[in-house]
Amino acid sequence: MARESESGLPIEPVYGPDALKDWDPAEKLGEPGAYPFTRGVYPTMYTGRPWTMRQYAGFGTATESNARYKQLIEAGTMGLSVAFDLPTQMGHDSDAPIAHGEVGKVGVAIDSIDDMRVLFDGIPLDKVSTSMTINAPAALLLLLYQLVAEEQGVTADRLTGTIQNDVLKEYIARGTYIFPPKPSLRLIADIFKYCRAEIPKWNTISISGYHMAEAGASPAQEIAFTLANGIEYVRTAVAAGMDVDDFAPRLSFFFVARTTILEEVAKFRAARRIWARVMKEEFGARNPKSMMLRFHTQTAGVQLTAQQPEVNLVRVAVQGLAAVLGGTQSLHTNAFDEAIALPTDKSARLALRTQQVLAHETDVTATVDPFAGSYAVERMTDDVEEAALELMRKVEELGGAVNAIERGFQKQEIERNAYRIAQETDSGERVVVGVNRFQLDEEEPYEPLRVDPAIEIRQAERLARLRAERDRTAVETALSALRKAAAGEDNVLYPMREALRARATVGEVCNALREVWGTHVPNDTF
Repeated sequence: MARESESGLPIEPVYGPDALKDWDPAEKLGEPGAYPFTRGVYPTMYTGRPWTMRQYAGFGTATESNARYKQLIEAGTMGLSVAFDLPTQMGHDSDAPIAHGEVGKVGVAIDSIDDMRVLFDGIPLDKVSTSMTINAPAALLLLLYQLVAEEQGVTADRLTGTIQNDVLKEYIARGTYIFPPKPSLRLIADIFKYCRAEIPKWNTISISGYHMAEAGASPAQEIAFTLANGIEYVRTAVAAGMDVDDFAPRLSFFFVARTTILEEVAKFRAARRIWARVMKEEFGARNPKSMMLRFHTQTAGVQLTAQQPEVNLVRVAVQGLAAVLGGTQSLHTNAFDEAIALPTDKSARLALRTQQVLAHETDVTATVDPFAGSYAVERMTDDVEEAALELMRKVEELGGAVNAIERGFQKQEIERNAYRIAQETDSGERVVVGVNRFQLDEEEPYEPLRVDPAIEIRQAERLARLRAERDRTAVETALSALRKAAAGEDNVLYPMREALRARATVGEVCNALREVWGTHVPNDTF
């Protein structure tokens, strides 16, 4: 009897040549590093160098996070990935009433350029690649990073890294949006233009399926809705007068890696193929780099369990292997204790060591796309591709990603799949080791890392000093210029940069934009 994949597609007990009947290798595969990039975006992939080991970290104050980054660099990580706390993600200062109880909890609190200086103190920004998981206020954090780099003597054209900057998925699955969709897309187009002129090596967006997957999306849904969002961003930039080959090479993506290795490998390969064809056929891209789907992967946080947390070490190793076999460009491996609390120093180091074992103690880096030609994986790649394209067609029939979001289509589809997963887990049909099978009578005690609640008080004190010391007139002048640009058609990043240079806070800058653009109110009537 055939099993079903995570996307609800049949997995046959045995695959043979009939699974690939009338299958054209030239059309479906190509060569590694060549269109349609099924086999990977680079000809040599990991045979020359491994993927970037980019560990996601950030908690408490900038001082504490800076110490963790230095520990990770010393342990061998090749790129930093910054986690921001919820107030920062929502564009609020740490002393705002709405921020109470959340300061420093799920990431680092960044209120101004003062905090950004501390966060990267002693870390040479011309030698490290930094990813920042920030969306609605992405422009602010990028500009703060640029300003701190300038203070280090590092010019913007030498900076490398990524801002997530994917607000459409926030409306679908995550919820850390600020502005309505139209001004949000305008802001993203301004970021594309600014980076092309000022920070040319920066990846301007990381179009994310990860958070949809964490909300319950299947692999087919994950890539379908992510690529549909990507199409919306490309259309926005083209409508703003940009040539597709001027910005598309700096687009990147962000996906999850689950424990279901075969379907995850198929998902990554299908996503590359779909994106290459969309960019070539719909948008007329000429530069091969515009057709490459380059992506970061994070192992599946939603699959971690608080019960028997050490078992998560096994899950993360399997998930990391799926990402590598699927051809990821960079990888974050979760710590085993993240279902309980923030990772400790030891668990964060173990997570990095997992990647290092995959890179240096296995043979998966010895050859490019080792599953190419596999009856099972090639058929599953075709099946996931077909299922994803069908969902993308439905999004197009609704008028594109934004219109579909406003209709609640993606959210409803994801919630329906999440409900299916929950039912299967509750019934025992879906086995989760340590949760509904192979439980312990009594869990072993575990001491998690806790964030000091006094952080909120210390951040408020820092903000009070900042507001007392800075040139208030310069801040107000800069914020006024920002409001004027937001109300007109000028690129908002230039006055925003000057406001931040004058020590305006994240909350003040976001509030200035709120005054002009308003805030998004979700439509839950569908």
